[in-house]
Amino acid sequence: MGVVAAPGSIVRCRGREWVVLPSSSPEVIRLRPLVGDEEEECGVYRPLVEAGLEKLEPAAFPLPAPEEAGEVLGVELLWNAARLLLRDGATPLRCLGRISVRPRAYQLVPLLMALRLDPVRILIADDVGVGKTIEALLIARELLDRGEIDRVCVLCPPYLCDQWQRELAEKFHIHAEVVRSGTVSRLERGLPPGEPSIFSYYEHLVVSIDYAKSERHRADFLIHCPRFVIVDEAHGAAQPGSASRAQQQRHELLKALAADPGRHLVLLTATPHSGIEESFVSLLALLRPSFARLSFRSLTDKEREEVARHFVQRRRPDIARWLGEHTCFPERESVEETYELSPAYRDLFQRVYSFSRELVRAGEALTGWRRRICFWAALSLLRCVMSSPAAAVAALLKQASGRPEGEKEVGDAAYAPFVYDLPDEEPVDAEPAHAVEEGGSELSEAQRQRLRQFARQAQALCGSEEDTKVVRCAQVVSELLREGYQPVVWCRYVATAEYVAGELRRRLAPAFPDLAVEAVTGARPEEDRRGAVLALSRHPRRVLVATDCLSEGVNLQDYFTAVVHYDLPWNPNRLEQREGRVDRFGQRAKKVKAVLLYGRDNPVDGAVLDVLLRKAREIRRSLGVSVPVPEDSESVMEAVLRALFARARDGGRGYVQLSLFGDPRVQEFHKRWDEAAGREKETRTRFAQRSIKPEEVQRELEETDRVLGDPGAVRRFVLSTWQRLGCGVRQDRDGSFSLYVPRGVDLPFVVRQALPENPWRVAFETPAPEGATYLGRNHPFVTALARYLLEGALAGAGNVPAARCGVVRTTKVRRRTVLTLLRVRYLLDEPGRERSLLAEEVLVAGFRGTLPDQVTVLEEGEALSLLAEAGPEAPVTAEERREVLSEMLGRWEGFLPRVEAVVRERARRLEEAHRRVRAAAGLLRRGLAVRPQLPPDLLGLLVLLPVPKGVTR
Repeated sequence: MGVVAAPGSIVRCRGREWVVLPSSSPEVIRLRPLVGDEEEECGVYRPLVEAGLEKLEPAAFPLPAPEEAGEVLGVELLWNAARLLLRDGATPLRCLGRISVRPRAYQLVPLLMALRLDPVRILIADDVGVGKTIEALLIARELLDRGEIDRVCVLCPPYLCDQWQRELAEKFHIHAEVVRSGTVSRLERGLPPGEPSIFSYYEHLVVSIDYAKSERHRADFLIHCPRFVIVDEAHGAAQPGSASRAQQQRHELLKALAADPGRHLVLLTATPHSGIEESFVSLLALLRPSFARLSFRSLTDKEREEVARHFVQRRRPDIARWLGEHTCFPERESVEETYELSPAYRDLFQRVYSFSRELVRAGEALTGWRRRICFWAALSLLRCVMSSPAAAVAALLKQASGRPEGEKEVGDAAYAPFVYDLPDEEPVDAEPAHAVEEGGSELSEAQRQRLRQFARQAQALCGSEEDTKVVRCAQVVSELLREGYQPVVWCRYVATAEYVAGELRRRLAPAFPDLAVEAVTGARPEEDRRGAVLALSRHPRRVLVATDCLSEGVNLQDYFTAVVHYDLPWNPNRLEQREGRVDRFGQRAKKVKAVLLYGRDNPVDGAVLDVLLRKAREIRRSLGVSVPVPEDSESVMEAVLRALFARARDGGRGYVQLSLFGDPRVQEFHKRWDEAAGREKETRTRFAQRSIKPEEVQRELEETDRVLGDPGAVRRFVLSTWQRLGCGVRQDRDGSFSLYVPRGVDLPFVVRQALPENPWRVAFETPAPEGATYLGRNHPFVTALARYLLEGALAGAGNVPAARCGVVRTTKVRRRTVLTLLRVRYLLDEPGRERSLLAEEVLVAGFRGTLPDQVTVLEEGEALSLLAEAGPEAPVTAEERREVLSEMLGRWEGFLPRVEAVVRERARRLEEAHRRVRAAAGLLRRGLAVRPQLPPDLLGLLVLLPVPKGVTR
């Protein structure tokens, strides 16, 4: 019975043939249908078999039948169908068989680094938009498919949880549960009796790091956390340089996770430094405790090499050297556009500004939190008024109504997210009306009357030509649309976004009658936001007006090609996050545009530009990457804004100005920022991973493509099969294809179910043109076609385009040549692993000559060329075809020794490849072996006969 149930063997059970899979339990025999996928796997209880209650017997793969012979293309289709259905490929990079994204070669570098570490401890700090999510999940998927881990956990900020859940499921087929405050009750209801924790019960997890770090949940999480953990936005969990309790708690959580020596830890951040070397070193110390003693100002060569094994950091220029893949990123053009306040808007600003100064001065007579509230109220008023008249109305009307009952002392945390753009915090886009209300709680009736007057002035500006900011924005957006861009307009507040969307819709409709404009803000539930973006994407001309609720965790590169900063962010990191929504991996446009819109006579805009934004762009232009501002940027910005209230002067044109040049605080701030940029440049130069060569990655990628099929193979397979089913194909100018079903064509049910629409635009390369669906090897439609062909061919269905055998006369050969399609199963053994891994591939093995003559084996490349290029050049009669195939199949047993010799040589080369990928100190393991399971399945064969002299078609 043990022989029958050996992993890799074929058995017959319950009326069909199965492949025996490796099992973790000696009591269970795992089976997968001979033609089928893992969704149809089942287990047979061994004692039932031994008792005769379940029948399990050896089986052999059936040989092709001569009477089912077809054309050369039919045999090639069978080969492609079989290999496109492989999920457990025999090559070292097993993960590529199960993912629905085509990674670029440079994205495989962290994976190759990880395969040389045990445990995997790596910090990936590639530039914004490069694809760190894909890089991390390639590692997770690979370790899952190797059987080295069985569970995955992603720790991330709460506002990124849903994005991670989608990426895991849609691209990597890892279905995870989100654990955060709003989901815990539902997850706990799903626990079976006796299960101690949601962290142990659910297989894969996406966990809010702020939920896990809390005193209430931390211990439970640490006890039951999976062994493989990805930490996104890891800089938010570095050792803080200031008194940030939340960040300190995150750091302590990661230190506790890292204390487990068997824990795999993948840290992700585009900004590992945050301007403070100690914080950066604290992240590296999570990978290896000895890194805590490093000084990056004086690294030795040996220390640099050790860090480079665990740390990769690349700019886009670094990636350009990878196989010419610089084309996968667009060029970013950054421009500035200005407006000038109208007399009415300037009058409103002056009045609000004067009132705000009075509020700040009145607060100076107070103490503690009351004094701070006055400052927050003044700042909130100014930011709302300069955002839009609509935001001003939203903030002022609530204040004018008076303070509610129940005064409570609150800290800065209640106000800062509504005014500043805080790093590592979920964006808040509601107007800070509560700050204005708290700050004005002691106002007289006359002062409240002034606020009501401000509200009326702001209301009068809404929609009028006096609102020169929205007028200028409409002009800028119009110019972008005429240039062919699809813009995103970024606003700070909900009221501003909704107001701007309405104004753009009204003002641009005459020139662009087909234009769609939509506002998406935090006032909508998250699913509504994504649905609105998707609905907007279906319009040929479109403008998205959004708040920063979309600046993180939502990728907009598929639908938009420009950004307009209607409200300037008060943190350059937010500027980069906004622009990075469209300027990232997968953007189809060759150029994207970023427009800073600011008021020339707006002192707040001037302060933000001079102190932060222009400096950030200067560093980005010189370095090629954004560098985060020093950690105390909010305190510097606060000092500058206090100067706005205290030292602003009349500029001679009726509005206030603020001179920042020469301010010692700003100079010191910029000095430290320059130092951080210098350190960033040095580390990116040192840790761009030039030790892993492009040709090394290309070799592994080509080897995997040979087994699983590259995008070209998918294209040929889909288009050929589709046409042979009687359907039509049109190629579009943008490189996409339209698949359509002519009237009267009856598609097979399994294919018809997988076809989403008729006609259907598809593409076989990424990024796909707008409106086209990318078809990779694991797309459900490709899988449906492949399964239909393979199952039909093996069942002998005569109406299936694929064929298991054929005979052709061709000038490509001078002697009889046989091409065989061999489905081979291997067992992969590694020391320390309890059970072998099953791996598969479909080999094309060619043989020249006939038994008992000397038979020579063709080089693999020659066999593949013959399969692709050998066409019929002279007739073969039906009788001759049957005779040739019957002879060949009758001598198959005599061919088997030569076939098995080919398979053993292939197993040897695979073993070398597996050793090569895992080669590193301590990981070149003795005992690693790739064992072929013989005999292989003969899926199909094609006999090539030479064309006799004087014979033509």
